[in-house]
Amino acid sequence: MQQNLTIKNWAEDDQPREKLMLKGKQVLSDAELIAILIGSGSRSESAVELSKRILASVDNNLNVLGKLSIQQLMTFKGIGEAKAISIIAATELGRRRKEEEVVELKKITSSKAVFDVMQPIIGELPHEEFWVLYLNNANKVIYKSQISKGGITGTVVDVRIVFKIAFEQNAVGIILTHNHPSGKLEASDADKSLTKELKSAGNQLSIPVLDHIIITENGYFSFRDEDIF
Repeated sequence: MQQNLTIKNWAEDDQPREKLMLKGKQVLSDAELIAILIGSGSRSESAVELSKRILASVDNNLNVLGKLSIQQLMTFKGIGEAKAISIIAATELGRRRKEEEVVELKKITSSKAVFDVMQPIIGELPHEEFWVLYLNNANKVIYKSQISKGGITGTVVDVRIVFKIAFEQNAVGIILTHNHPSGKLEASDADKSLTKELKSAGNQLSIPVLDHIIITENGYFSFRDEDIF
């Protein structure tokens, strides 16, 4: 009896899911990406081989693939209704993404620019939240993340989480921000201690902390501007 040639039977380097995790999405072929969607092939061919056959039927044109119906996809052995729907959903997401305008990343040129980004998010909250802006080498914000959420007077921050996200986002610098619901534009001893701890960790990891901004409804306090950074 012929062995079922599923992805699990491949060498690890050839498994699309593992390949994506280890090497990134860019290195996968169209067939490997489709193989991840469908998960498995048939008894006679692997998911990637089946995906290659589907792509060959449309001359490897993803635009044409996106126009195939559920019934047309189901003519391929190994493609049932669920797999056909997965392919159609994925190609439709790709079409919609292409239609949307590319969002211009916000470039951070000053502490005021940080305030403009974060005030609408945390400036009027009744409790404290700690956020980090992750920047690329052009000082543009590639990601922003809420690290912790606390009460009226404070919040707890895990340094490991801050830099774990930095590595995941390939950030080259970070800016710390949190709000003061009281409206008080002054750094507490706890704020200064946390900033020092994060700055030290960032220096060791070559992901520098560029500033720490305290946000209120109507104003902000910058550690760097106030020369206490």
